[in-house]
Amino acid sequence: MDFLLAEFLSKPLWMWLMFLTIVVALMVFDLGVLNKDDHELGVADSLKLSAFYIAIAITFGGYIWWAWSNGTLVTTDGTNPVASYFQGYLIEKVLSIDNVFVISLIFGYFAIPRKYQYRALVWGIIGVIVLRGIMIAIGAELIENYKWMTLVFAAFLVFTGIKMLTTQGGETDVSQNPIVRLVSKYMNVTKELHGQKFFVHQRHPVKNKTVLFATPLFVALLVINFADVIFAVDSVPAIFLITTDTFIVYTANIMAILGLRALYFALAALIHRFHYLHYALAIVLVFIGFKGFYSYFFGKFDPYLSLGITFSIIAAGIFYSLWKTRNDPPETTQPEAKVAE
Repeated sequence: MDFLLAEFLSKPLWMWLMFLTIVVALMVFDLGVLNKDDHELGVADSLKLSAFYIAIAITFGGYIWWAWSNGTLVTTDGTNPVASYFQGYLIEKVLSIDNVFVISLIFGYFAIPRKYQYRALVWGIIGVIVLRGIMIAIGAELIENYKWMTLVFAAFLVFTGIKMLTTQGGETDVSQNPIVRLVSKYMNVTKELHGQKFFVHQRHPVKNKTVLFATPLFVALLVINFADVIFAVDSVPAIFLITTDTFIVYTANIMAILGLRALYFALAALIHRFHYLHYALAIVLVFIGFKGFYSYFFGKFDPYLSLGITFSIIAAGIFYSLWKTRNDPPETTQPEAKVAE
């Protein structure tokens, strides 16, 4: 059992296996229990399931506090892992909320009914776990070998935040997404859905033989994972300016994304109520960027103060958005799909 004590990315292997076991258990629970049959997740169920995932994330944060307090967990950069974890979780959660609109557009473009959307999001998280791991590993390697990369991340976040404050996001044209164009060119894709299936065998109209076809649900899954890589360009540098400890960076990211699938269905119906959260998030990115400059030149910024400022800005954005849009009608548009049984 000595191999469990071996160091992997500055932490004992057992610590990584413990976290991945939690993630796998939640995936099995989602696919094997919650999503065993086709069904539409309502807003009430979405909020209940979201509360469950938030409780899991908070509980894991409690474990981090316990492990840190008894010396089991020590961060590689000497930062407070508890404050870093919750600040990273909060930022990633809000960044995810800000991008729900894009995911909704993707499902709308492919006319994916709500009862199939949850399955695509569940499988999507498996891709996210791998992709985020790769991006975080690259980011950690860059910072480890080139300390000045902290300044690059900081400048990028300040620029991104200012751009978000001064420009309005345009309509996203899903048809121009490079993944859609590549798949359309090199893969056989059915024109209709086939339930929850990602692939089906059909007779090719030209080759006149049965071949494997991808369904629109699979293409939507690919585009969502591609979109997550774009989302991560903001969130990964942001959390690396909070802590460079790979374990805290990765666990905070994944815990926030795990709960997004459940929260999506409530947010998709209420996304118009969170218009001003976009600006609060922009201010947070600018703050984190300037904090990166401060830490590089003057030393560590107080972690609990940083967490408090981040929480206050986001909370103000949420409350102001809800108040400002209190009389707006709900959005109820649903995609209509052609489904082959």
